[in-house]
Amino acid sequence: MKISTEIGSIAKISGMERAVELCAKAGFDAWDLSMFDMCRIDSSGNYVATPNGLMGNNCLKFARSLRRIGEDNGIVCNQSHAPFPVRIKAIEACLERAIECTAEAGGEICVIHPDNNKSAEQNAEMYARLLPIAKACNVRIAAENMWNWDHVANCPCHAACSSAEDFIKHIDILDDPYLVACLDIGHAQMRTAGDGAVNMIRKMGRRIQALHLHDNDLLLDHHQLPFSMNIDFFSVVRALKEIDYSGYFTLEAKSYLETREASELLDGVKTLKDSAQRLADMFDEA
Repeated sequence: MKISTEIGSIAKISGMERAVELCAKAGFDAWDLSMFDMCRIDSSGNYVATPNGLMGNNCLKFARSLRRIGEDNGIVCNQSHAPFPVRIKAIEACLERAIECTAEAGGEICVIHPDNNKSAEQNAEMYARLLPIAKACNVRIAAENMWNWDHVANCPCHAACSSAEDFIKHIDILDDPYLVACLDIGHAQMRTAGDGAVNMIRKMGRRIQALHLHDNDLLLDHHQLPFSMNIDFFSVVRALKEIDYSGYFTLEAKSYLETREASELLDGVKTLKDSAQRLADMFDEA
């Protein structure tokens, strides 16, 4: 089992180029291209100026440069994450470019959120529009299980793909091998919003071709280091073994490095790697 991690949280401290290098130095097999800064939108739906390599006409060139950095250091890009929420038109307009950047970086899967509040039929319209560019780039689109917030009950609640049945419907409705599932383990384990990771894994089977691995308290979306909170990863890994999961183990523990100083960053990324390796070893030994 090969291991990867998102680079967005690392890049906030080091920049994206250095983030790829740090993933290699820490011992990861791959890196996950975080493209949230491709399109920054404020609460009013307006662009926010955040100059970076992924914003503007040079994004494909920048993605290629990240790929070279990775390959020069012995690792590859396995997947990416497109900007969200897709209900904002300016962000939806970036999704084709996100797929193209994924291809230029060498990634095989681009995670694109569904609209939290739309049905499988409604979200299928967006995915159907994106599939031709995905096929041209040889990049699979992965939908992800989401959650909403119930302001009356003051707790998370269900959203698009948060149940196994709805997630299966989202994937199967288009019946296309270029539309697959990225199961976010943390989201699945939020007890008032998720359907349970083990349950979803067993029901969804090989539709699951990508993962977001992180830990939480079984209620809120903490995005913390695996084995630091309450998720039973032993059961999760056993279920993944049962379905012969063949993708990467990709961390999305993006909250873990928030308080790190630049001088502590490599040690922090090594801790992420050790956590991912523990999961991978559990899978290989199961």
